[in-house]
Amino acid sequence: MNLKKPLTVETISLDLQGTTKEEILSEMVDLLMASGHIRDREAVLRAITDREKRMSTGMQNGIAIPHGKTDSVECLIAALGIKRAGVDFGALDGQPSSIFVMTVSPDSRTGPHIQFLAEISRPLNDAAVRAKILAATRREEVLQLLVG
Repeated sequence: MNLKKPLTVETISLDLQGTTKEEILSEMVDLLMASGHIRDREAVLRAITDREKRMSTGMQNGIAIPHGKTDSVECLIAALGIKRAGVDFGALDGQPSSIFVMTVSPDSRTGPHIQFLAEISRPLNDAAVRAKILAATRREEVLQLLVG
């Protein structure tokens, strides 16, 4: 899968402002709104929030991957946000999350969502790449680190 299709420079934030899980989720949905691919912002936020209530998407190593499915999008879309100070996201390792990758896909399709998560996990599993993402000063740098 080409990560550049769902994740674009416009859907990357180097400085998320939120200080709570809810604020981060809302801010990330707003990033996705900028892509022009969302028909109903509230439906997307509800899908992401409902998914998060079932089980936290805070992983480990400072990464959270909030995601949801809704027919308010026609194709898989993604955003990446950085909150250097970190936010408690209920991560598996108990540490705050500072790199957030949000995906939203149509209810009717599962393949692209799983493919995207597998592809983006590869670079994010590398501590050096995570450090470079957190140190990035330009959105283009982040995109290049993830897509190679």
